[in-house]
Amino acid sequence: MQNKNFTLTSDNLENLQNFAEILKKDTSTIINEALEEYFINAQKKLLEKNLENENAMTNLDFDEFWDGVEI
Repeated sequence: MQNKNFTLTSDNLENLQNFAEILKKDTSTIINEALEEYFINAQKKLLEKNLENENAMTNLDFDEFWDGVEI
């Protein structure tokens, strides 16, 4: 996808230009690499949160699990 409009803060734009020069990479490459890293981290956080929520719903002790069950 190309030519979508988005806005960068002046700090991010300056850092992008500086690192492009330092790393000898074009700005598109840096942005794509940064987004890939962001999405990996965001997915990891979501998976961890889902696991925590699942554990919170299923971590019953013995008495809580069997409460009210008549045998």
